[in-house]
Amino acid sequence: MAARVNWKEWLRRWDEQQESFHLERERRFSAMLDAVEATQPRRLRALDLGSGPGSLSVRLLRRFPRATVTAVDYDPVALRVGEGALGSYRGRLSWVDARMGAPGWTKALPSGRFHAALSTTALHWLAPAPLRALYADLRRLLLPGGIFLNGDFLPWGPSYRRFSRMAKGVREARLHGASAARQWAAWSRWWKDAEKVPALAPAFQLREERHSQHPRTGDLPLDLHLRALRRAGFRDAQVVWQDFENRVLCAVR
Repeated sequence: MAARVNWKEWLRRWDEQQESFHLERERRFSAMLDAVEATQPRRLRALDLGSGPGSLSVRLLRRFPRATVTAVDYDPVALRVGEGALGSYRGRLSWVDARMGAPGWTKALPSGRFHAALSTTALHWLAPAPLRALYADLRRLLLPGGIFLNGDFLPWGPSYRRFSRMAKGVREARLHGASAARQWAAWSRWWKDAEKVPALAPAFQLREERHSQHPRTGDLPLDLHLRALRRAGFRDAQVVWQDFENRVLCAVR
């Protein structure tokens, strides 16, 4: 008989490893939810884009007891852990396996429009073309007055190298000079341990197939995001919270 998997523990460990190198993670979550509370109805429909196993989704559902969330990701391992740990959250949470920014990805979503779309530590995987396509899709998916919030590492571009060096120095000091390998050690350990879970084997196989088509592109600068959002037709787009290059970017439909 297969051993029972403690999915909630895997989600807890996910949060733990994320916090090891995202030092202001909870503050960033709080800022995003504050923006939602200040602008949207309590009975809101929200999208969690690049949801992973649902860390942001569950915080939103706890903060807004009448909200519903659709969590979207393309990583089958993260989705399996999230579904195992959170399920449907008493009918308020649904999970969608889709590659954001790809042609036709919105067909996998439930019908109707949304009050808010949120993403955290996810969209840096997208190249400029799919990112622009995603922003155009989001404008169509959001209700008038709805908001998009992106909490991520959004660096200054090449025109601001002095500020980029400053931000890098601050980060290294906060992490006590830890090397990149040490900073990511907990992340690597989570994935290595998860690979040993038999129930996750099919998801890891599919993940390997997908990652051959889904290379990391590097972190796109803040200015590119702002231009893309405005060209997509968002009325306003601006940083509403930041800690050096760790920012929350907000756009209003």
